Amino acid sequence: MLKEFKEFIKRGNVLDMAIGIIIGAAFGKIVTSLVNDILMPPLGLLLGKVNFTNLFINLSGHYYKTLAEAKDAGAVTINYGVFLNNIIDFVIVSFAIFLFIRQLNKVKCQEEKQPTTKECPYCLSNIPIKATRCPHCTSELKA
Repeated sequence: MLKEFKEFIKRGNVLDMAIGIIIGAAFGKIVTSLVNDILMPPLGLLLGKVNFTNLFINLSGHYYKTLAEAKDAGAVTINYGVFLNNIIDFVIVSFAIFLFIRQLNKVKCQEEKQPTTKECPYCLSNIPIKATRCPHCTSELKA
């Protein structure tokens, strides 16, 4: 099992995965900042000067002006504004990943469409695309 683990690490899969996780975390921070600092303030302004992070339902019975005050007091709250921000984060990250995977699949399809064989003009056999001589009829082929 230890030998298999060493082979797994040597293949580079772990390094690729670690790089992906680091880039994903950084991308997540950028998207969170985009949502919280750029998208939600104008949206809140359009909806009547609402700060989405302060949208909450207080279950304790006391009045608190902001979510921070409620948390400091130890009140039990349902934070639906923060939940809405997280949903928007998720949608943006999901859409970005969708676009990335879509482009990656297009590149893969273009690579797969390139022929790897050609037909010998003399014996009509399939031969490698880079062949200069047919292995079946031994005819010389033009490049």
